[in-house]
Amino acid sequence: MLQLPQLAFNKRVMDGADSRYSLRSWRTMVVLAAAILMLNCFASKAQPAERHGSVERIQVHGRSLEGNLSNDSPDRFVSIYLPPSYKNHKARHYPVVYLLHGYNGTDALWYSDPKHYIVVPNVADSAINAGTAHEMIIVTPDAHTLFAGSFYSNSVTTGDWEDFVAHDLVSYVDSHYRTLRNAASRGLAGHSMGGYGALRIAMKHPEIFSSLYLMSAGPLGGWLPGTPEEMAQVEAVKTVEDFRALNSSLRGRVAAAAAWAPNPSNPPLSLDLPVRDGQLVPEVMNKFVANQPLAMTDQYVPNLRKLQAIGFDAGAQDPVIAANLKLLDGILANYNIAHQFEIYEGTHTSRIAERFETKALPFFSKNLRFTAGKGQ
Repeated sequence: MLQLPQLAFNKRVMDGADSRYSLRSWRTMVVLAAAILMLNCFASKAQPAERHGSVERIQVHGRSLEGNLSNDSPDRFVSIYLPPSYKNHKARHYPVVYLLHGYNGTDALWYSDPKHYIVVPNVADSAINAGTAHEMIIVTPDAHTLFAGSFYSNSVTTGDWEDFVAHDLVSYVDSHYRTLRNAASRGLAGHSMGGYGALRIAMKHPEIFSSLYLMSAGPLGGWLPGTPEEMAQVEAVKTVEDFRALNSSLRGRVAAAAAWAPNPSNPPLSLDLPVRDGQLVPEVMNKFVANQPLAMTDQYVPNLRKLQAIGFDAGAQDPVIAANLKLLDGILANYNIAHQFEIYEGTHTSRIAERFETKALPFFSKNLRFTAGKGQ
């Protein structure tokens, strides 16, 4: 801000000497001060105040989740970020990014917990105020289950999560919020398990989503317990209490079995574990492999070609996931499917907020349609 001049008078002015000169100086300085005040006023108006979006946490009933054998509620919490102009511009409609959280996460962690890796509203506000992202709605469902994660897959044990995201959730959001109701204006993103789910769902439903961004997506390749110790711990799981006693990595393997190898005839967990008598079970292994995107991609090349944009990244210090994404990069390149891919300096969780703000949101701002299409 410009500073006002200091109005100091020498002794001659104070004594009334050179009164004509003093009066002229006084008027000049007053005019100068007024001009500076006006400049400061204009400068203040040229710097708009930061704008902030709002968050609604609602419940959405998932018909696709009804009757799941884990007895998880089909009424799911969903956090929704509404951009700054949403409440005041009643005629405006917005594109939507569906953001899927990772294993052992919830929507609430991603939207309101400052101790977590990311607080989505803060990141979205920052990108919008910086001009690096356009205003859009962001929707995150709570996919935490009895097994701490659904892998966004269809399973009688955990519920049909793929259908919940692609159909139940999209339908609800389109009918209750001012969205642009076409695939060109819908994006799908996710981190870790959420990245796995985003890829799985997008490659099956290009009629619903047009742009896809994966952050440290996994597991894309083989994800079975590898050492004898790991296999013994997984095989010993008979109850929910046994499951909860495992470390997070091995809990994820059991959760994957609930998603990919459900078995209603095998209570109380209603799943088939991939280990029996200290050995990997071939028929269960086959189910795991059949649900790995690196094995599925070739089947969905026509659908992947229909997507407007595909992007993904991983940290260099997240070696298994980085290696799998390099394989995905090679598969897409072999089919001449346009995409962007980056390995950056970081771990699995070290830079989620930064990557979402500087990479994912600008990616969707570039590739989503922000105007109404035909029939809207």
